[in-house]
Amino acid sequence: MALMKTGQAVLVLEDGSRFEGISIGASGEQVGEVCFNTSMTGYQEIMSDPSYAGQIVVMTCSQIGNVGINPEDMESSRPWIRGFVVRESARLASNWRQQESLTAFLQRHRIPAIAGIDTRRLVRILREKGAQRGILSTESDHTKQLSAKAHRWPGLQGMDLTGEVSCRRAYSWRSRLWQIGHGYPELADADVRFRVTAIDFGIKRNILRSLAEIGCDIKVLPSTASARQVLASKPDGIFLSNGPGDPDAVQQGLETVTTLLQTRKPLFGICLGHQILSLALGAHTVKMKFGHRGGNHPVQNLLTGSVEVTAQNHGFVVDEATLPETVSVTHRSLFDGSVEGIRHNNDPVFSVQYHPEASPGPHDSHYLFHQFADLMNRQR
Repeated sequence: MALMKTGQAVLVLEDGSRFEGISIGASGEQVGEVCFNTSMTGYQEIMSDPSYAGQIVVMTCSQIGNVGINPEDMESSRPWIRGFVVRESARLASNWRQQESLTAFLQRHRIPAIAGIDTRRLVRILREKGAQRGILSTESDHTKQLSAKAHRWPGLQGMDLTGEVSCRRAYSWRSRLWQIGHGYPELADADVRFRVTAIDFGIKRNILRSLAEIGCDIKVLPSTASARQVLASKPDGIFLSNGPGDPDAVQQGLETVTTLLQTRKPLFGICLGHQILSLALGAHTVKMKFGHRGGNHPVQNLLTGSVEVTAQNHGFVVDEATLPETVSVTHRSLFDGSVEGIRHNNDPVFSVQYHPEASPGPHDSHYLFHQFADLMNRQR
């Protein structure tokens, strides 16, 4: 086996495409699905989003790392990506909140990363051929062997990763959205309006903060929670979180949501939660060619005609042709026409494919949390 030179790294795709560059992360080797994100900022939030478990993320922005890392912007307890790919890693990080460099962060969490490659060429391959299995290595320089290892990895289709990223035990959450000079203030008892139970398929912290901001006292349960456990705290509403992997493979979650639908309690889902809800309602999901990932995706609200700029991160999508007559499409992607939101015509149930809590991204869709609050108010 040919060994890599010190300080070098290589990315090899399953089709044999090879990219040589500089190692800016940990030493080692990781296999994953190679996908790209078009966000200009928010690399820390992207790396710590549990929805990216199993993936090697390519940033299309030309320079990454220039604002460093700070613990307040973490979207979970640690980064979940398997590898990180950038065109240029900033030599100097400059931000008043930073506490660590990107390289130090990647090394501390043992994540291999590569810089100095032609990310435009890489993204063109992914757009033309679709998301690919790939391997990022600082150990081997043997293209055929690395490509063979990438081929042997089963891929995300059929893979349930929610157990890997979900909490192990239930916990409560009251931290609200970040405020300059105050950090994350706690929701006071006097401001509590609703009790919400959230199923954690890989939940982002800013979703929890956005729910707390509208007055929700939240109990977060593991992805394996049963309907009985969800209903035990007598919630005013139920939330289904984002998460990684193939929604069709999350059988425990699907069984739980199918039962919860019979209660006719207000139910709100985001991303993977939207997909699992759609499956429970009778629809199917399919894997996309290269997915939607970035903070600049236009979506039309079909109920109002308005267009929202949204943050997105998903590689599967609901097949509109399989939605039952009792469900309406409420939002549609203006990039490819895919389903971005649904609602039940008779029950207080709705979901969206994109991320209204942003982080990173625009705030055009925060109204959806207030829509959830309105449904809970009406059911009282």
